[in-house]
Amino acid sequence: MDIIALASIGLIVLGLVALFVSALKAKRAKRLEKLNFSEKEKTSINFYGLSEFLNKVFSTNQKDVDDKFIAAGFYELKFSKYFILLKYTAVIGGILAVGILGTVWRLQPSTFIAVEALWIMISLMGPDYYLTFKANSVRKDISNKLPYMLDLMGVCVQTGMTIEAAISYLSHEFKAFDKDLSYILNLVNERSKVVGIEQALNELYKRFPSNEIRSFVMTLNQSIQYGSSIYPVLITLATDIREVQLLHVEEKIGQLSAKMSIPLILFIMIPIVVLIAAPGVMRMLS
Repeated sequence: MDIIALASIGLIVLGLVALFVSALKAKRAKRLEKLNFSEKEKTSINFYGLSEFLNKVFSTNQKDVDDKFIAAGFYELKFSKYFILLKYTAVIGGILAVGILGTVWRLQPSTFIAVEALWIMISLMGPDYYLTFKANSVRKDISNKLPYMLDLMGVCVQTGMTIEAAISYLSHEFKAFDKDLSYILNLVNERSKVVGIEQALNELYKRFPSNEIRSFVMTLNQSIQYGSSIYPVLITLATDIREVQLLHVEEKIGQLSAKMSIPLILFIMIPIVVLIAAPGVMRMLS
């Protein structure tokens, strides 16, 4: 029980450190905005990579929350501003509730500390891990549907549209049946009006990093830069992505035989050996 108590205390200390660093980072960000530091100066006075690690586990400011919501497919950000408040309210409320219940039920100190630590870690890390899980799912879904978008974009270009016009047209058409593709196309369309199509595509890859999106961005940028025809490039890219996806499926099918051998050995082969050898062993023992 002493080991459990020490581990629980360590988890509580970790949660308190995360809360403290989160508050320091938010305060530092406000101070830097008032002083108008450049991005390079902001990076130079960073917490030596600590805040980079915490951003992956904890949402430490509103911008991180907004980015995680968008990556997870929640494009309406009207509820994201309450995320941090609700999460830390749940942490404090849970601590008080466990304290009251522990007093009423007269829990052992080690059990009480373990429950408190478990609640702190779940309430702190659970919502962010859920958003990360959703982001991976959305990224995979976009990658799977990208060839169909490229086919439609190629048809639009073949009819005489520019690539910018095709992106703008498809962003409106996809609203009816695919909000993810509609959002990324609308994002590229809006940003291209401000920073240009090449920069907008690069920002798209930074927001939704995947091999398929990287191929799409690099291919499109090369076609725009060198002035080559975009239609055959789009069709070829869509075909290549489908072939890669088919190879991944074939690879998973090929791995099934190796994965199935483990339950076959555990649940079929070993019981058969026991059934065959058991009578002889019992006779020898008797």
